[in-house]
Amino acid sequence: MEIAFSLVDTAADASAGRGAFAGQPQPVRALARVYSNYTHVIVRADAAITSVAALHGKRVSTGSPKSGTDVIAGRLLTAAGLDPERDVRRARLSLPETVARMRAGTLDAMFFSGGLPTPGIADLLTSAPGRFALLPVADLIEPLGAAHGSVYTTAELPRDTYDTPAGTPTVTVANVILVSADMPDQLAYDLTRLLFTYQADLAAVHPEARNFDRQSAAGTDPIPLHPGAARYYQGG
Repeated sequence: MEIAFSLVDTAADASAGRGAFAGQPQPVRALARVYSNYTHVIVRADAAITSVAALHGKRVSTGSPKSGTDVIAGRLLTAAGLDPERDVRRARLSLPETVARMRAGTLDAMFFSGGLPTPGIADLLTSAPGRFALLPVADLIEPLGAAHGSVYTTAELPRDTYDTPAGTPTVTVANVILVSADMPDQLAYDLTRLLFTYQADLAAVHPEARNFDRQSAAGTDPIPLHPGAARYYQGG
């Protein structure tokens, strides 16, 4: 691996050799934390679903197989005391497929992990006001932390993101840029410097690039910074 973009929960599993990487720890280091993915849990407003635990027996999309959405959905369901494979009628679908099936009424709920705003989510929530609702999930942060460490935090989905009646407390996970531990220090330094030199250009392609700065970018725990990246943040 030369360079990769990853959610920090998956990166932590890779570094420690657990989960999908069991017995095969990967020598990864981070160049930067770039932005957070917000967990969206959307339910049919008429389905009387008020918690993740209430998804028992429901038709639920947990995202594309092995995606970041699939990972956090399974972990949230487990944190709520549900078996993701037995206690919900699980469908592993892409976002466009999920949105189409929510509209068609063949799903009761969906998970999605992404930046703000996500166009498909915005379209679903704004095209049929009152038909769907965002479910708060921040209350599950304690069992998530007990099982997976400090890779998850809580934040609010602001009400103006999707024009909802109020903000929605949720769980977030950081995106990080990864490189191999054996990347030369000078190359890691140069790549990190380029992230900030061309930040405006990156933001034109991905709006979330507007939101990172040197202080937040260095916060890649539990993935260690590459020494070359650390030198950049230290002003070396």
